[in-house]
Amino acid sequence: MSGKKFIIVAIDGGAAAGKSSTARALSEQFNLLHADTGSYYRAVTSEMLRRGASADDLASVATALADLRLGTRIVGRSALIEISGRVPGEEIRSREVNDAVSHFAAIPELRGGLLAYQRGQAEAAKRGGFRGLVMEGRDIGSVIFPDADFRFFLQAEPAERERRREREGHDDRVAERDRLDSSRKTAPLSLPKGAISIDTTRLSIAEVVDRMAAVIAPSLAMA
Repeated sequence: MSGKKFIIVAIDGGAAAGKSSTARALSEQFNLLHADTGSYYRAVTSEMLRRGASADDLASVATALADLRLGTRIVGRSALIEISGRVPGEEIRSREVNDAVSHFAAIPELRGGLLAYQRGQAEAAKRGGFRGLVMEGRDIGSVIFPDADFRFFLQAEPAERERRREREGHDDRVAERDRLDSSRKTAPLSLPKGAISIDTTRLSIAEVVDRMAAVIAPSLAMA
């Protein structure tokens, strides 16, 4: 890492727009630590539900948040969230979590509780010897890392995104989640000013990655 430029790549967009696939590919191509913040919110939502907290009962959320102990476990090029020393499993993809995650994610106190944790993944990447960090989510280029070296916003037609989720075997109401996330008062899903927008509807993952890599590569070549 010594003498090399450390970069941060922010990827935002709606559900099934291609964020995870492109982020993983870029992490491999440029040796970046990959942080999937959607899985972070899912993990915290799962923990909230396990503790009996409700998004409609802010006192129960505050009580659960006060007791959360968050950490990071790096596996390969992925920064996985730990809660009380445990990395949550497939339960974060359950229908119950799918239905609740946007409601919990709209709570300012919960978003504030995860803000420093998410930003801290840059330091985790540096400690791990990575060339940089690629973080995906819904407010990365607007709130978490507004000064990221590269900011992308991926979008796709709703019908195509539904088909992608079905092919993946996930039960996820993408249009409803996007409506909730776009209309929340705190850090709504939106195209950050100055971000590069890419419509992935009719593009393969390789084509999307190539477009993004073409923007990133020259900066690293000069470092």
